[in-house]
Amino acid sequence: MRWALVRVCLAIAAMVVVAFAVPLGLVIKEMARDRAFSNAEREAAAVAPALSITTDRDQLDKVVASAGADSGMAVHIPAGDGKAAVDIGRQRAADKDIATVRKLGRASTTEVPGGSVLLQPVALSSGEISVVEVYVPEAEVSNGVGTAWAVLAGVGIALIVGSVAVADRLGVRMVQPAQRLVEGAHELGEGKLGARVPEEGPTELRLAAVAFNSMADQVVQLLANERELAADLSHRLRTPLTVLRLNAASLGEGPAAEQTRTAVAQLEKEVDTIIRTAREAKPQTVAAGPGAGCDAAEVVRERMRFWSALAEDEGRKVRVAGVERPVRIPVARADLVAALDALLGNVFRHTPEGTAFAVDVHNSEDAVIVLVSDAGSGIRDPEAAMARGRGSGSAGSTGLGLDIVRRLAEATGGDVRIGSSVLGGTEVRIWIQLDGREPERNGHRGAVRRRRRGRLVSTFNRSRSLP
Repeated sequence: MRWALVRVCLAIAAMVVVAFAVPLGLVIKEMARDRAFSNAEREAAAVAPALSITTDRDQLDKVVASAGADSGMAVHIPAGDGKAAVDIGRQRAADKDIATVRKLGRASTTEVPGGSVLLQPVALSSGEISVVEVYVPEAEVSNGVGTAWAVLAGVGIALIVGSVAVADRLGVRMVQPAQRLVEGAHELGEGKLGARVPEEGPTELRLAAVAFNSMADQVVQLLANERELAADLSHRLRTPLTVLRLNAASLGEGPAAEQTRTAVAQLEKEVDTIIRTAREAKPQTVAAGPGAGCDAAEVVRERMRFWSALAEDEGRKVRVAGVERPVRIPVARADLVAALDALLGNVFRHTPEGTAFAVDVHNSEDAVIVLVSDAGSGIRDPEAAMARGRGSGSAGSTGLGLDIVRRLAEATGGDVRIGSSVLGGTEVRIWIQLDGREPERNGHRGAVRRRRRGRLVSTFNRSRSLP
């Protein structure tokens, strides 16, 4: 925008300079010519009184010499009264031009080699017409024209440079507020809720900045209201959870009772985490700082111990792979626990008893794959299942569990894919990016990363099988 304004001002200034400088230059040239011929007329007029008195050659030579233009002036007196024609000085004009001026009795100019001549008729005492010829060199006609044109060119260039400088300053004054508005919009889009724009610049941009800041304040207020609503709704679960915990405490001893009490305790912990997170308004997905995050292998082993007991009760075959060594990921432990519980809970909720399932973890240089697969009937519409609030379409499914998993993966620069597993059912693949960069979808680096991801997934799929 800034350079476009500069180019427009440059074009306008150039047109204005040309429109005024060219005619003015022609006027200056014409004025120099008129000045030169005016001087020639004065020189011719200085000889006219002498010609009206005498035609004596010697006296006329003195008059021509006193006029100061003896080298460029000539006098042509016609023959008459028994006297021969007299020519004083060097003749440059053609005889026919002299004869024409004598006949018409009117001054004229004509071109000659090296310049021009002024032919001025003068009446003699005898009634004859003599002609005074004054030579005007080309250098005298163009005297001062080059300097004047140079001055005009300098003034024109100065005007153009000045207009460009002024346009550049005006462009900066207009572009900088627009750039700050764009940067503020990008920051707000990236989740930086404190992004605001200075309310300065032209009236339109200032009004746009006011509107943007007002919108940002409303977004912050809406998010605060949403967090308060989430905290309030979560707090309402405390009463039924208290009743559930008291009932679980009265179940007595045994594996089933212990599992129920553990699940209730875990549920209370998750509700407390939701309330605390909503109140503090701090993102809990990606752990910050070097060395932060959790060991994905340890979390998978821990959650599989919990779910294996229930799987044994339902006759489900379970397989876990890739958790023998530590696998560090930039994800908070509580978030990974919530994501795994959501996926494994979906397996138990939406597949019949006896359906096998597996959890695999694979670690590479720049990513970690966590794969949860089952031998159920699969998901008919994976895109609908990933849409928040829609779920798989089955009874009791809201889609919030998969949304939790998706947000966890995308917070690291990864993604979530749903497909068909080697077990014959659903496969949910969580791609966790270790360097935290956004996936590159275009360009050479993006293509290299996609090829690397494809090879990694292919190798991972070939290595998976039920024991």
